[in-house]
Amino acid sequence: MNKKVVLPLVVLGVAGAVAGVLLSTSSPVASRPVERLLRAVRTVPVELRTVRLDVRSQGTVSPHTESELIPEVSGPVVWTSPALVSGGYFKEGDLLLRIDRADYEAAVSRSRAQLARAEGENQHAERTLARQQDLAKRSVASDSELNDAERVSRVAVAGVDEARAALDQAERDLDRTEIRAPYTGRIRSEQVDVGQFVTRGQPFAKAYATDFVEVRLPIADAQLAYLDLPYWHAAAPAENDLPRVTLRAKFAGKDHTWNGRIVRTEGEIDAKSRLVHIVARVQNEGGDQAPLPVGLFVQAQIRGREAEGVAVIPRQALSGAGRVLVIDESDRVRFRDVDVLRVEGEDLLISKGLASGERVCVSMIQAPVDGMQVRPVEDVEAPKDPRA
Repeated sequence: MNKKVVLPLVVLGVAGAVAGVLLSTSSPVASRPVERLLRAVRTVPVELRTVRLDVRSQGTVSPHTESELIPEVSGPVVWTSPALVSGGYFKEGDLLLRIDRADYEAAVSRSRAQLARAEGENQHAERTLARQQDLAKRSVASDSELNDAERVSRVAVAGVDEARAALDQAERDLDRTEIRAPYTGRIRSEQVDVGQFVTRGQPFAKAYATDFVEVRLPIADAQLAYLDLPYWHAAAPAENDLPRVTLRAKFAGKDHTWNGRIVRTEGEIDAKSRLVHIVARVQNEGGDQAPLPVGLFVQAQIRGREAEGVAVIPRQALSGAGRVLVIDESDRVRFRDVDVLRVEGEDLLISKGLASGERVCVSMIQAPVDGMQVRPVEDVEAPKDPRA
């Protein structure tokens, strides 16, 4: 028999026998359903709370009261106070500068002499008038003589008043040769020294009071809704009703905090920046806090109104304009329209649209579908109160 025919038949026979044995001894294969893989998403629980809508701003400290020191008389300077230097500190009533008194003392002496002369003439005129009146009663003096005596008396009285006013003016000018501090404060700059001739009405120094300082804070008009501000058309509220403000800055290598009040709102909106400026005032003397230096740049946190029933969620939870993704009890995605009250840093403040206990998706989902099944995983980093 031909080997080319027999060998293939033998191989096929052996293979068939082996296959039959395997088929007869194998166990049936169990079928299993295909496991559905769900997308994992991070969620945060919703908690409604009462939040305070603080407003942040910044500004530069400026004095509450600032003045130019101006002499009311002219003359050479004969003495200046050690405090009359840039940065010098003085108290109310302290003597700052003295002008030569010689000419003004002489003017006082002349005015006193003129007053004495006028009083003497007035006494003589009064006696003459009394004599003429007595003669007129006895029909001895004429009406013309009586009228002349009355006129001379009135002129003499006016001369006394004029001399007395001149003396008062001379004494005031003499007092004005000593220039005293109008309040407790510091010298910002000065342009005078001993021997210099100062002219009436010409400033010689700039000073500012240290009892209060102010900070001009720019605020966007949209943020005014969060504050109870003293507007320009309203009556001045009591101090305890004024909004509180906390100022912070680093000074002399340390972090400092100052507390103050918002005392007024400026009467117009800045035409270039479209911002409203409000003014914070800080008591700078007599308190426990360190003095707030003029010219320091500070960060301000203004205490705002309180809003109830607000949900604080991460900013990335916003899916489109005014919409978030809520995971329902069946772990399905639901679209939810919400009202965004405010954006604070990385957080959203939601005033309407969410309820306590709901889960909000904070994962980025490409092309989400309402009702799609997901596998929620609670985010361990829940949003904190932005005002904490």
